[in-house]
Amino acid sequence: MANYILRRLIQAVPLLLLISIIIFALLRLTPGGPLARFENDPTISQQDLNRIRAQMGLDDPLPVQYGRWLIATLQGDFGESYTARRPVIEMIAERLPNTLRLMSVAFVTTLVIAVPVGVISAVKKYSWFDHIVTTVAFAGQSVPIFWFGLILILVFYSTLENPWSGGSLFPSGGISSIDEGGDFLDSVWHMVLPVAMLSLAWVSWYTRFLRGSMLEVIHQDYVRTARAKGLRERWVIGRHALINALIPLVTLVALDLPALFAGAVFTETIFSWPGMGRLFYQSALRRDYPVLMAVIMMTAVLIILSNLIADIVYGYLDPRIRYD
Repeated sequence: MANYILRRLIQAVPLLLLISIIIFALLRLTPGGPLARFENDPTISQQDLNRIRAQMGLDDPLPVQYGRWLIATLQGDFGESYTARRPVIEMIAERLPNTLRLMSVAFVTTLVIAVPVGVISAVKKYSWFDHIVTTVAFAGQSVPIFWFGLILILVFYSTLENPWSGGSLFPSGGISSIDEGGDFLDSVWHMVLPVAMLSLAWVSWYTRFLRGSMLEVIHQDYVRTARAKGLRERWVIGRHALINALIPLVTLVALDLPALFAGAVFTETIFSWPGMGRLFYQSALRRDYPVLMAVIMMTAVLIILSNLIADIVYGYLDPRIRYD
């Protein structure tokens, strides 16, 4: 296992290098740029634009710019934001805890709901419960996530009232009611709508996927053998069927884990949540190359590590899987 992990990590190096080259080139070749906001300002002369471009290093050839960025990144320096004029690592350090808190709660909420509902739906196939779950899951997958977020704000902020305070039932955005940070309950209250928006797509997708995986597993010979031995149905489903049905789900969960870092662009933007998703969106609008490169590359690293973790978990769930 140790040799396999080491081999995978070594193989990730050229892959990350190739990703960085492609992303770096695409960002530089997109229309506009970090100086677009200055070009239409009549108070800024062409000489000023040339000076700002030189200070940012944008007048150097593209390979020179990439080489400079790569050397600095390998030293742990992600550069300075073009718009905020602050180190990128500081901006990420400020936003990352907020995203991790939001996404972790949404992720745990998703698993707590999707796993038991998917299992019960498969065990009680074609029952009224299964029909309801299937309908809701299809609807959840079909609804545009940004539209669902706007509906949540319209219903729970603009329409329904809090019976105790007389104000809105839930806040429309932000991380707390106080700029310096509210108490625990206030923070939880602000997370309800963003978590609901994030969980909709995840719960719908995981429930449907686990239901299909369970239906395939519960008809296998080893499940029938476990029943023939006289084991209790709960033990047969939980110990034999569910463990094997979770193996394909591990792939989906591993691919979604990087979202804990990258955040959800739509959710954090709609609910004004100061996290990584909103930072990425704002940086994309401003063509803030250093911030975009840092977020994208960190996400790429997490995707590679998540796939490696998924392979390791495979071996734990299924002893037949061996990595040489």
